[in-house]
Amino acid sequence: MPTLHWIGKEKVISHHQDVPYRVLDHKYGFTAEKGEQENPTQSGNKIIHGDNLEALKSLLPEYEGKIKCIYIDPPYNTGKESWTYNDNVNHPKIKEWLNKTLKAKEQDKVASIGVDDLTRHDKWLCMMYPRLQLLHKLLADDGVIFISIDENEVHNLRSILDEIFGVNNFIEQLIWNKRVPKNDKGIGNIHEYILLYSKKNSKSHRFTQLKEGLDDVFELISKHKKKRTDLLETKNELNKLFKKNGYDRGITLYNNLDSNYNLFGKINLSWPNGQTYGPRFDILHPITKKPCNVPDRGWRWKKETFDEYLDYENIEELADGSFKCGKIWFAKNEKTQPSSIKYLNEVKDFLLRSIISLKSSGSIDLEGIFEKGKFDYPKPVNLMKLLINSFNDKNSIILDSFAGSGTTAHAVLNLNKEDGGNRKFIVVEMEDYANEITAERVKRVTKGYGKDRKAVEGTGGAFDYYELGLPLFNDSQNLNEEVGIKKIREYIWFSETRTPFTAVIPSAVEESHYFLGKKDESVYYFIYEKDKLTTLDFDALELIKTKGEQYIVYADNCLLPKEFMAKNNIIFKKIPRDITRF
Repeated sequence: MPTLHWIGKEKVISHHQDVPYRVLDHKYGFTAEKGEQENPTQSGNKIIHGDNLEALKSLLPEYEGKIKCIYIDPPYNTGKESWTYNDNVNHPKIKEWLNKTLKAKEQDKVASIGVDDLTRHDKWLCMMYPRLQLLHKLLADDGVIFISIDENEVHNLRSILDEIFGVNNFIEQLIWNKRVPKNDKGIGNIHEYILLYSKKNSKSHRFTQLKEGLDDVFELISKHKKKRTDLLETKNELNKLFKKNGYDRGITLYNNLDSNYNLFGKINLSWPNGQTYGPRFDILHPITKKPCNVPDRGWRWKKETFDEYLDYENIEELADGSFKCGKIWFAKNEKTQPSSIKYLNEVKDFLLRSIISLKSSGSIDLEGIFEKGKFDYPKPVNLMKLLINSFNDKNSIILDSFAGSGTTAHAVLNLNKEDGGNRKFIVVEMEDYANEITAERVKRVTKGYGKDRKAVEGTGGAFDYYELGLPLFNDSQNLNEEVGIKKIREYIWFSETRTPFTAVIPSAVEESHYFLGKKDESVYYFIYEKDKLTTLDFDALELIKTKGEQYIVYADNCLLPKEFMAKNNIIFKKIPRDITRF
């Protein structure tokens, strides 16, 4: 498989491993009912302020392999924008290793190349690659990632996604028709791209979307049903709506009404293959009792299937003089082939289209929440809802590490309110507006916003707001004691069990402040003191009261005989050497 090369790639490939693990510093919780609070809400929803590379690293202990859907909207790198993420690739640490990598060796007869000599594409790739590496780690085996991008970097992005996620896990390059042209190249550019990849086995995924215009169609039918409008007149009004809005055939096909104002479509029952033939048999017209015309190449169905759907005992004459017998439609006489009946409320969705035609209304979405001009170019809430809802998992965790104004969190809250789902969001924003815009938007969405007729009812919900704290390990790769023993214990527990530490603390008084917990018959101890070395010896064993099948004990040293440890299923882990690095 061809791979993409750029200046600095050799170092950036493994840079995610060198990113320090920082603890998440909880600043406040928020609930729609009570507002801000000091204690965590335990809602599972997180807004994190900080560099997204380090934030993604901080999520690994709890979320590695657990994120069902990732959506990111990284900078498009147009060359004209004010690229706020540029400092990610000009950060002193990254600049240092880039300069070191690019520096010419003394024996080479060429000049050194510094980071400032990199093209904007080199810098963009250096910024994106380690972030995609960490996103890949966080994604569940059955998870998917959507990435918005335009023509400036789509070719480069596909190349590195093929490399990280695997070319076989490419699903589609969706086209978002924004309907609003950008006229800066002598052509009306009205589209962007959304790259879609899976973690594993892309062919096992099925993506659907609700048919466009469903709400308008059902609202029109409901209005005429209440008025008991003539059915043919109602159908005429429906066709006017179809023509006005230019809906897809996936909805305009359903333009027939039964006596209860239920919309249905007529599905052709002819044999579909032009090279072969289907079965031939007689289907009797319900009124004339004569055989209907058989399609030239036979029927799509077997006789047994027709018998299953036909109901000659309940014949309903429709407003236009045709007939409905069960779920088979017949014309006025036998000269027209019958069709199967499919109701619109049975097929509200179809496969996600590779072209998504949806107006770029993100700024309008925000105007009801903030004053105009608060944030430039936000993505539309409806676009996020469509993507998140396309894989039909109401209990998934949704991650957005380029959160911006918080559209992804907004979409998750709206979807949960609409369908009773229990989706969780984790969004990361590095800019200073993370609290005043990103978090504030989510607060207003949960509580409700707007005035008078434009008022929007709150979704309810809660979240916790975090900032990136201190690194867990110092420059010498020893535990950073400034972090605090509580955060260190949480990390050790996560690294061993992949479960939240708070979920296993015994309700009773702990037997020892070294005791971490017990899971699956394994007992965990972290024998650590800030001001002195600790030793696992026979005296230390007196601290172990909880019984288990296996004992995992962290300490600075171990003096127990290997034979004794093997016989008693004791596993020693040296601090800090044997502490897992994420």
